[in-house]
Amino acid sequence: MTFSTVKRFIAGVTCPKCAAMDKLRGYSEDGVDFRECVACGFKDEMRIASAPREIQTRVNKAQVVQRVDPIKLIDN
Repeated sequence: MTFSTVKRFIAGVTCPKCAAMDKLRGYSEDGVDFRECVACGFKDEMRIASAPREIQTRVNKAQVVQRVDPIKLIDN
């Protein structure tokens, strides 16, 4: 995520230092993204990492489709 040079509030985010909600602003300086809290003065460089890999479970695992052949029962 790249912010503009204009400081804009980030909705729904809590400050990691003072836990105040909706007090963080995001902006960019020289291509580096920052966030700062207007309540306590906290400032931090935002390092956005890739999303964590999802753990394989029975719900999201690829289903193996087996071939089913019909059989005919013969009564003697």
